[in-house]
Amino acid sequence: MTKILMTSVRDDEQAAIKDYAKQHNIDIITTPKLIDDAIDLTNDVDGLVIQQRSKLPDDIYEKLHANGLKQIATRTAGFDMVDIKKANANGLTVTNVPAYSPRSVAEFALMQIFRLLRKTYRFDQQVANNDYRWFSDEQSMEIHTATIGIIGVGRIGGTLAKLLHALGATVLGYDTNPRTDFDGIVQFVPKDELLKRADVVSLHVDLNPTSKGLITANDFALMKPSAGLVNASRGPVVNTQDLINALKNGEIAAAALDTFEGEETVAAADRREKGLDDQPLVKELHAMDNVILTPHIAFFTNLAVQNMVDFALDDTLAILNGKSSAHEIKL
Repeated sequence: MTKILMTSVRDDEQAAIKDYAKQHNIDIITTPKLIDDAIDLTNDVDGLVIQQRSKLPDDIYEKLHANGLKQIATRTAGFDMVDIKKANANGLTVTNVPAYSPRSVAEFALMQIFRLLRKTYRFDQQVANNDYRWFSDEQSMEIHTATIGIIGVGRIGGTLAKLLHALGATVLGYDTNPRTDFDGIVQFVPKDELLKRADVVSLHVDLNPTSKGLITANDFALMKPSAGLVNASRGPVVNTQDLINALKNGEIAAAALDTFEGEETVAAADRREKGLDDQPLVKELHAMDNVILTPHIAFFTNLAVQNMVDFALDDTLAILNGKSSAHEIKL
């Protein structure tokens, strides 16, 4: 019987995993550990499915190869934690799940756009301190009067654009490959123009060498002082220190961050006792009353979790059976 190891498994994934194992008559071993700490479990398995944000150790690829593995499937869209060249050099095919549920992240981004437009972050802070007043600078915008800029109009950004268009917002888009199928929904413009015109900028790009540090001090300087930023893509897309400076200096009004630099040691962790001293930039963001932080949970819906499990396991079985997958990552 085919045996597959799945690492970093959460309780909410177990039902989908058990259903898949039963339907396909395979044995799936699960562990809450990262693959870093579960390498011994690969001695007697055929396939591997991982999920993590931290970088895989450099020596892990040789160990997996020595144990006879042929692939690594990450049940995430991002794959920057895997060294594709080292994996391939050790005979390991790497797959990801690029579209587990574009709607999940798009809906989350839409919620954060609403929160920034309606300035609920201000009222959250005030009410927490038993201050129930409202002030003239807290007057908000209705979505149909707002201009929203989307950087990265792919699966997720495109889904968000359709939702915003249905609500009557003006939607600007910037993408290295503008989409003609979004005529009448998105007005594609240069990045600088988008930053100048948008009331909220929402980021939906993959993390790659060209997108790392995509938003820096020069970009914040172009934005409206009343504008907000949503990042539901990857943390390093934004220069965090530049963002903090822009928020403090009033170059932009607020930010909603589901992804941020340093999250690999913060997201999904209980920091109530330890605090954030080892992540000073995250600590500073956490202390700001115009920042909404969430722990990389935009994807976390019923459909997305099911698809992440199913698609990653589908790819694993395909490769183990000598077939190819449309989700293979090739450099």
